[in-house]
Amino acid sequence: MIKKIFIAGVLTIGSLCVSAQEDDFNNPIITEKFTADPAALVHNDSVYLYTGHDEAPNDFHFYKMNDWLVYSSADMVNWKEHPVPLKVSDFKWAKADAWAAQVIERDEKFYWYVSVEHNDEHPGKAIGVAVSDSPVGPFKDALGKALVTNDMTTGYTDITWDDIDPTVWIDEDGQAYLYWGNTVCYWAKLKDNMIELDGEIHAITDLPNFTEAPWIHKKGDWYYLTYAYGFPEKTAYAMSKSIEGPWKYKGILNEIAGNSNTNHQAIIEFKGTPYFIYHTGGIHPNGGSFRRSVSIDRLYYNPDGTLKKVQMTSEGITKLEE
Repeated sequence: MIKKIFIAGVLTIGSLCVSAQEDDFNNPIITEKFTADPAALVHNDSVYLYTGHDEAPNDFHFYKMNDWLVYSSADMVNWKEHPVPLKVSDFKWAKADAWAAQVIERDEKFYWYVSVEHNDEHPGKAIGVAVSDSPVGPFKDALGKALVTNDMTTGYTDITWDDIDPTVWIDEDGQAYLYWGNTVCYWAKLKDNMIELDGEIHAITDLPNFTEAPWIHKKGDWYYLTYAYGFPEKTAYAMSKSIEGPWKYKGILNEIAGNSNTNHQAIIEFKGTPYFIYHTGGIHPNGGSFRRSVSIDRLYYNPDGTLKKVQMTSEGITKLEE
């Protein structure tokens, strides 16, 4: 694994460096490629990290994203890259933009919910779903068409990019929920097959400054809905005793994430320790809003269940805490 070493004020990359003054930094966790929009899954004593792949050259000031990447780790420090498991071109009805996505396991199958640009049949952003028998793929289109298209949500907003950033939660009773959205936060139930909506689409209208990037997790009796707040984006959160709400806004969880207009999070608990996974634009030499990199820091809870603000660090995770 390539380590980043800061020596006498100069950042270098290498597998070994000897100096009397050195600090070992683990954030960002991936330095060989630009990675963004993290999602994570705990399965069989490993963490699987799914990311977007920023490929924009230095003089290109928008997103260039054609595929998704997957990494795995047994200790949250050392990460193994697996072959590219999924590309936009694997969805014949999509034409561009491998944007934010999440993988979830059900009945020994792995479902990958993705944001893409639909072809001209349904102009605008759309959500697709792919499936695999392995958390590292390969994945294939599970439905042969989009699960959510822009024309399904025009009753809430007339923008064409609101159907992005899917996150899925399976509740204790087995009911699966899909959350997603930009400027409006949507949710709907999923059928047991995980590839069809089950009922109407709902909108949450009382999340202050909701921009995008919803993520659902639960601890104890509390459900947590984290999301990108404002622009440039911070991360905020709300809490509820029900996955269907109502949600009570609790405040800012993470500040603007280092030279990046966007702020996209995943929250997991691995071997009893909570982690906050996010991206920044801070990697040297050419990081930025369209060349982002995934980082990981600890997440802490207050005694009343509220969340302590995340402390973004260069050191990151240095060992598995058990």
